[in-house]
Amino acid sequence: MSEAAPEMHELLGDDAPSNWGKWGRDDELGTLNYLDASEVLRGVQHIKSGETFTLQIQMGRTESPGDPLWPAREGIQRQNVLDESSWDGDGAPAFPGGLHYADDTALMFLQGSTQYDALGHVWYDGKLWNGYDARTTVGKMEKASVLPIAEKGVVGRGVLIDMARHRGKDSLDKKETFDHNDLEAAALAQGVTIEPHDILLIRTGWMNYWYELNNPKEFYDEFCEPGLTYSRELVEWFQNREIANLVTDTIANEVTNDPESGVALPLHCALMRNLGVVFTEMAWLDDLADACSADGRWSFLYTAAPLKVVNGTGAPVNPIVIR
Repeated sequence: MSEAAPEMHELLGDDAPSNWGKWGRDDELGTLNYLDASEVLRGVQHIKSGETFTLQIQMGRTESPGDPLWPAREGIQRQNVLDESSWDGDGAPAFPGGLHYADDTALMFLQGSTQYDALGHVWYDGKLWNGYDARTTVGKMEKASVLPIAEKGVVGRGVLIDMARHRGKDSLDKKETFDHNDLEAAALAQGVTIEPHDILLIRTGWMNYWYELNNPKEFYDEFCEPGLTYSRELVEWFQNREIANLVTDTIANEVTNDPESGVALPLHCALMRNLGVVFTEMAWLDDLADACSADGRWSFLYTAAPLKVVNGTGAPVNPIVIR
C-alpha cells in the first residue's frame, strides 16, 4: 500500500471507462436501461421449481449483535406510538365498534439495511453519474436519486457467484479480495455463465459472519471488508459485460480500502459514478446459495423494488428471487 493514497482521478485515470451520455444527457437509471422487456422474459426462463427467497436482512433486531451497518451510521430507531397501553387511561382513542390498534414510527438511515444506492450516492471531482453537478446533492438529491430506480424496479436474469464456497470457506476473510478473473473461474466451477445484462450476485458469507461472530467490536476492528478490488481490467469487464446490477452480501460491495493504492471505495466511483452500475448492498444470500448448491442451478429470476423515496440517496429493499 502506498504511503499517500492518490486522488480518485489519478487512480482511475482521466480516460476512465465511462457510460456518460450513453442513454442520453438526462439519464438517471444507468445500467438498469439494459433491463427491458426481453430481459424480463429471459429471466423468467430460469424459473424451474418456483422456490422463492427474500434477500433482505432483518431491520431493528434487538437481539445481539443487532444490525450490521456502515460504521458511521446508526440502526433503525423504531418505537410504538399507539398500542394496547394507549387504552389504559382516560382520553383514549375511541372508534365505533370499539376497535384498538397499534401504530409506530421509525427514524433510520435509508442505507441502514439491505438497500439500493442512488447513482448519485458517491462522486468525485464535483460530478455525479452522467456528469451531473455535485451541488445538486445539497439539501436533497435533485439528480440521480434512488427514485428513478424505484419507479422502474429491477427484474431480470440473476446469477449467483459463491466466492466463499468456491474458496472452501464459510466466509471470506477481512481484506480478502477477488476480481473478474476469479468471478469467471468460480462461474466455470459452478457450471454457470455470467451473461450480458445479468444481475450479478456475489456471496462472500460476510452477512452470516456478522451474525455468527456475534461480536460487533471484533467485526469492526480494523474494518475492511472482503470484496472486489479495483483494476482497469475489472472496470472494462463490467462495461463490456454490460452488468445491470451488482448485488453482494457486504456493506460496501467492494473491499473497503484498495490494498494497492489505499483509496477508499474506488469501485463506487469507477462502476457507479462512471459506468452507472447500480449497487445493492447487504443482501442475505446464504439460503439462496445453499439451494443453488444443492441442485446446481445458479441462475434465476431476480426482482427488486426499493422504496420510492423522493430525492433519496438510497432506499431499503427486500429483493425476491424465484428459482
